[in-house]
Amino acid sequence: MKIKLILVGVFLIAGSATMLSLAQQKVGPTPTATQLAWHDKEFYLFMHFGPNTFTDLEWGHGSEDPNVFNPTALDCNQWASIAKAAGAKGIIITAKHHDGFSLWPSKYSKHTVRESKWMNGKGDVIKMLSEACKKAGIEMGVYISPWDRNHPDYGTLKYNEIYIQTMKELLTGYGRFFELWWDGANGEGPNGKKQVYDFKRFQDSALSYQSQLVIFSDIGPHIRWIGNENGIINETNWNLLDTAGFKRGAGSPPNDTLNRGNFNGKVWIPGEADVSIRKGWFYHPEEDNTVKSGKTLFDLYLKSVGRGGNLLLNVPPDRRGLIAAPDSAALMQFKKIRDEAFSNDVFKGAKILKTKNSIEVHLKKEESLNAIVLREDIQWGQRVIRFEISGGNDVEHFKPITTGTTIGHKRIVKFPLQKLKYLRIKYTESKASPLLLAIEGYEFPESL
Repeated sequence: MKIKLILVGVFLIAGSATMLSLAQQKVGPTPTATQLAWHDKEFYLFMHFGPNTFTDLEWGHGSEDPNVFNPTALDCNQWASIAKAAGAKGIIITAKHHDGFSLWPSKYSKHTVRESKWMNGKGDVIKMLSEACKKAGIEMGVYISPWDRNHPDYGTLKYNEIYIQTMKELLTGYGRFFELWWDGANGEGPNGKKQVYDFKRFQDSALSYQSQLVIFSDIGPHIRWIGNENGIINETNWNLLDTAGFKRGAGSPPNDTLNRGNFNGKVWIPGEADVSIRKGWFYHPEEDNTVKSGKTLFDLYLKSVGRGGNLLLNVPPDRRGLIAAPDSAALMQFKKIRDEAFSNDVFKGAKILKTKNSIEVHLKKEESLNAIVLREDIQWGQRVIRFEISGGNDVEHFKPITTGTTIGHKRIVKFPLQKLKYLRIKYTESKASPLLLAIEGYEFPESL
């Protein structure tokens, strides 16, 4: 049975009521409402900021004088306004990195902004950023390193309770956050010992303070690292992962598994691709010439968001406490390229025909295109294993264009420029009847 539908923006593809009922049975693990909202964010900023910004280190030793932290013109409103203008949905800040320096005046540490000469010890970066994000209308998240190279109790049972209390300070004192970011690094403290982290207590505590949080680590529980810091997810990307028997850090699944997910994974843990706009994660003046161009950032967007994950782009503030001009310019170029690339959906107003294993797009006239965007209705599970795309100007004679594997939340497929009136997406393998939420067609500028 073929059903003709008119495509206007986002649409649901379905057959009869009976077919729809069968198709809308959940298949495998599915996302929670909070995870679905996270998927829709797609792109947001990471900000590494702290003593390392002033010492030219990436991993501080924890013994740095707090007075090295002294931004001369810190302006979180500038951060938030640039993030907003770039189309980022939020900012995740390194509230505490491995050196143990806290960007808020924590009661549980003597290595914080309170001990620095910045603002005469009265400053609070987390408060300033929280207020700026609210003002700009974007969300905020926090990175809290479990590793602490400064705290004297690190490496003892007491430290786990201290870490929980530092999380409580942040998660109960600065408003609502959308994401909590856990690094898997675990090294020595000032006493030369390593900590045995009680991540079960950490997780339970964090969620008791803010139940809506999504927590990131290499094994979730809600979102996963994608096995590299290059911002690139595999073309085959399952939102599913098996975590039994694995631990965060050294005991995590192989990087290739994290990059692809597990075909029959037991838990819905989608991938977040983290990458820095610069060579390093913290600001270093000599790296001003390493800032990625808007075109490079767009390519990373296609290889992260365009492969069903989210893009976490690190943009480190400089020693003034501002996003530097090269970084800001690259972000604006990135936004301009995205706007141009997705400005004209040539499928808008087309007729959509659905068969058991394919979707056909019938345009009113021949159009030029070299990219399509596909979205599965993932609330019912991730279903498509493989698909192929063909098209032409004669509905009886379609020629092959390209093939793909998983779709998930969003799949952006690029191919050589085509001029055609008809296009077909055929599902060659799937776990269950595919449910496509949206399909769009674009002509990206040839420069991309």
